[in-house]
Amino acid sequence: MIVSFNVNGEDRVANVAGAESLLQVLREELELPGSKNACEQGECGSCSVILDGALVTACLVMAADCEGSEVTTIEGIGSDRELHAVQEALIDHGAVQCGFCTPGFVVAAAHLFDDNPHPGTDEIKEALSGNICRCTGYGAILRGLTALAEEGS
Repeated sequence: MIVSFNVNGEDRVANVAGAESLLQVLREELELPGSKNACEQGECGSCSVILDGALVTACLVMAADCEGSEVTTIEGIGSDRELHAVQEALIDHGAVQCGFCTPGFVVAAAHLFDDNPHPGTDEIKEALSGNICRCTGYGAILRGLTALAEEGS
């Protein structure tokens, strides 16, 4: 089945065979490897993308259901020339460890900050609650995003 959708502002077409997940199509067919394949159960958040304005785990979305949809992956957040403010905040506060979970955290946080530039700590924690980091505590991530939320307040 041919599925047409918009990915990171670009109209794309994918040849979807049956029960492929959006994550599989993004990584394997569209060559967008930023969303990571970790648990395949929607538990870790490493494959988080924004689908039609909602934060979702791409491993649980059937690619065939994305016809006509708009998808933003980590590759669509910020650019080579200008990082998203969330990316800058995480770098500035040493919140990037091995990097495996980072795309999911960035997508989730960017989704939050694009809707609410000055969230409170509880809102930040709630927005990130679907993401798991295996190699560190969440202190640096929370410090970076809290500092970003407090900028210009």
